Amino acid sequence: MRAIVTGGAGFIGSHVVEALLARGDAVHVLDDLSNGKPGNLAPRAALEVADVRDRAAVDRLFDAARPELCFHFAAQADVRVSVDRPDFDCEVNVLGTISVLEAARRHGTKIVFASTGGAIYGECERPAPEDSPRLPLAPYGASKLAAEEYLATFNRLYGSAHVSLRFGNVYGPRQDPHGEAGVVAIFLGLLAERGTPKIFGDGRQTRDYVFVGDVARATLAAAGRRGGVFNVGTGRETSVVELFEACRRVTGVEIEAELVPPRPGELQRSVLDPGLAERELGFHASTGLDEGLLATWDWIREQEAA
Repeated sequence: MRAIVTGGAGFIGSHVVEALLARGDAVHVLDDLSNGKPGNLAPRAALEVADVRDRAAVDRLFDAARPELCFHFAAQADVRVSVDRPDFDCEVNVLGTISVLEAARRHGTKIVFASTGGAIYGECERPAPEDSPRLPLAPYGASKLAAEEYLATFNRLYGSAHVSLRFGNVYGPRQDPHGEAGVVAIFLGLLAERGTPKIFGDGRQTRDYVFVGDVARATLAAAGRRGGVFNVGTGRETSVVELFEACRRVTGVEIEAELVPPRPGELQRSVLDPGLAERELGFHASTGLDEGLLATWDWIREQEAA
């Protein structure tokens, strides 16, 4: 098939590009390279360097590629940036999505949209199903939820079949260990450098950590559905302390973490119920935490050796 992946040079998007190429699809990537890297892409992926907010650039790429599928990963994904600059967060995550929706409408292209679970549901008393109350605590979650609603509105208005996927905490190779987000990459990067990882608060905050390879499989599976919203996670909680101990276990690096004051407004519990994706997409997160951490650790060491 012919596919466009926005944000396809980034962490998760590049794994989706890789999976599409592996099955023989023709893939075009739109990425402004603010976070993505051309080195994440195989030569067979055609890269267009442009901002998803640039309507003319988005239209040109859709006109040239005539895609049957669009996997929309381009986003402003830093919660702290969204708090400091909610207007910028909205421009990228909402107006950028509208640019993609309008181009897709002209070409009859189906969109699979990368959304977020934890930032939309807020605090979870139990693994959150898709019909849980949506209580974002930051503009990032609000903008992703607004983009989801635009997809659903276009489905009703134009009879399209766009799908939204609410991801858990995705980790794996190509996640930037020096970035602001991604505690797995940050922990492993610091262990590789023999630095001092920081644990905020008491470390009992929990997240649903899902491996990027599993996320790519779920994303491709969602392309076969006619609309809907699906959680993509494991349904299992791991505390920050447990995660750090797992990182030390798979790396063999015995460094102690530093406990520092908690961050204001941080979620204490976030875990997704993946049951709907299991039933309707045939998706099950099959990569165990230790297995995924080891794959990420191997990649980080390869980058250091390069």
